[in-house]
Amino acid sequence: MIPFIDLKTQYGTIREEVLNNLNAVLESGQFILGREVSELEKQLAAFTGSKYALCCSSGTDALLMALMALEIGPGDAVITTPFTFFATPESVALRGATPVFSDIDLRTYNMDPEKLEETIRRVQSEGKLKLKAIIPVDLFGQAADYPAIRAIAEKYSLPIIQDACQGFGAKDATGAVAPSMGTIGCTSFFPAKPLGCYGDGGAVFTDDEELYGKMYSILVHGRSSEDKYDNVRLGLNARLDTMQAAILLAKLKIFPGELERRQEVAHTYMECLDGLATLPVILPGYRSVWAQFCLRSPKFREIQEALKADGIPTARYYPIPMHLLKAMKEYGYKRGDFPCAEEAASNIFALPMHPYLEKETIRRIAKSIARAVGQ
Repeated sequence: MIPFIDLKTQYGTIREEVLNNLNAVLESGQFILGREVSELEKQLAAFTGSKYALCCSSGTDALLMALMALEIGPGDAVITTPFTFFATPESVALRGATPVFSDIDLRTYNMDPEKLEETIRRVQSEGKLKLKAIIPVDLFGQAADYPAIRAIAEKYSLPIIQDACQGFGAKDATGAVAPSMGTIGCTSFFPAKPLGCYGDGGAVFTDDEELYGKMYSILVHGRSSEDKYDNVRLGLNARLDTMQAAILLAKLKIFPGELERRQEVAHTYMECLDGLATLPVILPGYRSVWAQFCLRSPKFREIQEALKADGIPTARYYPIPMHLLKAMKEYGYKRGDFPCAEEAASNIFALPMHPYLEKETIRRIAKSIARAVGQ
């Protein structure tokens, strides 16, 4: 069986450093907020060009921390995409705010800036909710169109929370590195991510000192910067443990090289699959980190069955768009509200994607797909 994501091969390349880093943590006894955490934050900030990086326990907690720092709650609305992982709208709802969806660009699967402005105007004209923020999502590893989204956000004085849980390290046409493109950026270090730890983990990024201070406090039960027992606000228990930081330090060293390999793997896929399905579209001047390699085809079921028979795993991201989930029922959306998201969800599927995928394996996958679609 071909691995969908090959963490075993990756571990083989960094085994000695990972074990050395973990042993150093064990020897120190500093399992919570050890020096490895602050060192990782320093390196993450430098990698993205952000002034501040703060590690936390998951991408979901990163989103929650951002929303809490912006003081978003009941009566507020946050615009996001209906084609994402549930954690995006879930985090908004957990704050008591209302997730408002805006349709995607069917080429990139990311937020469509034109539709975003239409959504902003609609929410404002209805006057039922106070619009407080925008959460674009860097789906499948490609950054959203932040230059266009920022222009709209500035026009309406709205902060941007960048959900780069799948897009850490992606670049837009200006050369900005995700997640440094919003007011606050969020990412996940779930093991399957391009930069992942060996458990749950995440981080928030910002250039705003005041917002950083709020998130620093929120991270540990609303602590004060002067006295950890002087709690100044409600917060979370959202720390990244030191051992996960130690693992990420080892992985971050090889991350640039792995990104280059992901580009090569994606390029080979594009060459081999041309004409067999709807391929991903990367905007000019952008660099995706290829968290997933997703195709669309009306014959996706036949393709998945053929690949399964050949020992090739596939996955479906995301077969039910957010506005049609049972958990989102209270917001009153219906089928047909977001046709691009619904079209993408109807026939999308993902192929194995990781830096250690060989060209011969990709050719084998392509031959299996060609047989399934009758070519």
